[in-house]
Amino acid sequence: MQNLFNLSGQVALITGATHGLGMAMAKALGKAGATLVINGNTPAKMEAALEQYRQDGLEVHGYLFDVTNESQAKEHIAKIEQEVGPIEVLVNNAGIIKRVPALEMEVEEFRKVVDVDLTAPFIMSKYVAQNMIPRKRGKIINICSMMSELGRDTVSAYAAAKGGLKMLTRNLATEWAKHNIQVNGIGPGYFATDQTAPIRYNGHPFNDFIVNRTPAGRWGDPEDLEGVAVFLASKASNFINGQIIYVDGGILATIGKPSNEN
Repeated sequence: MQNLFNLSGQVALITGATHGLGMAMAKALGKAGATLVINGNTPAKMEAALEQYRQDGLEVHGYLFDVTNESQAKEHIAKIEQEVGPIEVLVNNAGIIKRVPALEMEVEEFRKVVDVDLTAPFIMSKYVAQNMIPRKRGKIINICSMMSELGRDTVSAYAAAKGGLKMLTRNLATEWAKHNIQVNGIGPGYFATDQTAPIRYNGHPFNDFIVNRTPAGRWGDPEDLEGVAVFLASKASNFINGQIIYVDGGILATIGKPSNEN
């Protein structure tokens, strides 16, 4: 059973893994035995992140490049394969959000979100899969969102991109399953991260909204993503194709009343 989830000897490339949920998932893959390659675009953040990984005893390599730039992505994927080894696992985690009402959002802002959250995963998947296909194996994990299924005020670009990413996941799985490549997604709910720290206290309207509307009655912990990340990266998911696993404490499962009401 342990062998099903063992990633020893495999190279895992995780984009946007210098902090937050990307780092949590990357560390989980590393603890399962994978050699980690993390991507970012800020030198200072990269150095700080590499130190954190190494303090945990993980083998990690850092590469700075823009995942929305096709030529940079293609060049660095080839470089990683040459310098570190064949990429067996790709996690398309890098993403941005701009909270702007649709009527006030500039078209260029909309395009930027779609570029990072949807076009970049296509670029990365395309060039990683070109190497996976001849080897007849590979795992691609796209980090989707509850906004892959739901709308919410001020996130039209993000929801459009994440909804598109859900369908890109399914389409790539349809095309590449015959090559023994599994393409799946993870849809995180609301998680306790440094970014959400300023609003995660009792009495804050958004905190109370999330806690009361989540059947589990809490924010997610980054560690809650570890198991699903390892599962989708491992042999345990070899016949799972085109699925999105939502890790949201049950929000998408209900349209019922808040958990604090009888």
